[in-house]
Amino acid sequence: MTDEKAAVQEIESFLQSWQGDKQPMREWFRQFYQQVSQMEGVGLTFVARPGVSYSIRPVHVNQAVRDKFAIVDVIDDDPNERWLSVCFYEDMITDPDGRGEIIPGGLSGSDGYCFDMYNNDEELGHYLLARLQEAATAAAAG
Repeated sequence: MTDEKAAVQEIESFLQSWQGDKQPMREWFRQFYQQVSQMEGVGLTFVARPGVSYSIRPVHVNQAVRDKFAIVDVIDDDPNERWLSVCFYEDMITDPDGRGEIIPGGLSGSDGYCFDMYNNDEELGHYLLARLQEAATAAAAG
């Protein structure tokens, strides 16, 4: 089995096992996963750290320097109250609404933006879907 197939299998298994009160967060995680998994030229890795986080890390085949263009985290400090943190490199996206938290040197040593999602915020969810597409487009450019 390839690493990509293993990652998809792990993500699907994680989504099926997700229980608890924060079902909208599961659905947003699923939407973010589906979007990046359907992007042309994008591969995925999945990093499971139970009790800490579960992370999807998409990478575009054209990326030469970085090993990802985003991190989509499920923060797992309380399995019944999971929340999402979606992070990007600062030079790969814009934040026109100023919704992200600037993370100096916090994304593999580079400056980044992180967006935290604690509840079913449709506006933020769609904003993050747009940022994922923007980051993928930047990654595709090399």
